[in-house]
Amino acid sequence: MDLTALIPAYNPTPQFVEMVRELTKSNFAEIIVVNDGSIENCMPLFQAVAEMEKVTLIRHAVNLGKGAALKTGLNYIYCHSAEYSGAVVIDADGQHLVEDALQVAAQSQDNPESLVLGVRSFDGNVPLRSQIGNRLTRFFFRFLTGMYLIDTQTGLRGIPRILIPTLLRISANGYEFELDMLLTCNRFGVRIIQQPIQTIYLGNNRSSHFNPIVDSMKIYFVLFRFSFASLLSALIDNTAFILVYGASANIPLSQTAARILATSFNYYTVRKMVFYSRQQVSRTLPKYLTLVCLSGIISYLMIKGLTLYFSFSVIGAKICAESIIFLANFSIQRNFIFVEDKKSPALELSSP
Repeated sequence: MDLTALIPAYNPTPQFVEMVRELTKSNFAEIIVVNDGSIENCMPLFQAVAEMEKVTLIRHAVNLGKGAALKTGLNYIYCHSAEYSGAVVIDADGQHLVEDALQVAAQSQDNPESLVLGVRSFDGNVPLRSQIGNRLTRFFFRFLTGMYLIDTQTGLRGIPRILIPTLLRISANGYEFELDMLLTCNRFGVRIIQQPIQTIYLGNNRSSHFNPIVDSMKIYFVLFRFSFASLLSALIDNTAFILVYGASANIPLSQTAARILATSFNYYTVRKMVFYSRQQVSRTLPKYLTLVCLSGIISYLMIKGLTLYFSFSVIGAKICAESIIFLANFSIQRNFIFVEDKKSPALELSSP
């Protein structure tokens, strides 16, 4: 097999040694272990795996985070192992079976330009925090990207070599790096394959270093930054509407002025910072302006209807209408306007 196993490890338990020993008996070409600044009491465990055949141990002086450990390992693999087609990432907490890692590896070898996820079913005795966390992340990820992934937080992944340079440019160093990896694949059109694996939680997942509050907030920040530009545009639009309407008491004039101002800001930020579109302006701008005109007309009709038939104030009707239209606009822009040409995007990943 021309794949390596990559294990980021922080304060592992003794079962970590047995897992690595079992991996050395498999047909992985090499096992890269990254000690992410573990405490001194764990040094005998790392010394034990370092003496095993096929194992390379890399150490961080201090704990830098799972994402940083993954990037250290991926960088080593890319720079020192040109003959390898990629890596299979395996968590050090013993909750990934070697047989499942080998299934992910087989999928990676059959699909050398795809990201392979070992996805859990979340059936049976699954800790509540894990169930809720995955369902929320899965929902928001699907809403913002249009991709349905069963398990967005899985640590068992087959990463193709061609994707590594792009992943190394991701700034995140914690658990949010794994979600950023999925967003990067969505941005560049890299195919994601979902390989079912067994769902294992040892000791109610007490060995996990995932902080359900701090790390979840980091992950959701990665997701919500995709809608921040659109929300800021809505703020500009509503503020301009209020100011113009306050001076003129004219709804059509206020709507037009607000739309022009917000559109100028929104198009650039959405194209560059939300959907990362690489298409020419000549392809996206006409469709975008058409959407702006249609949504403006619909917003105007909704404002008129709410003020005439439901006794809304003009400002209240404006905010209500725009809140409803925001969700539709986001979906249309994501699926029809800033859609990338994804015929062979993986070949572009390693370029600066």
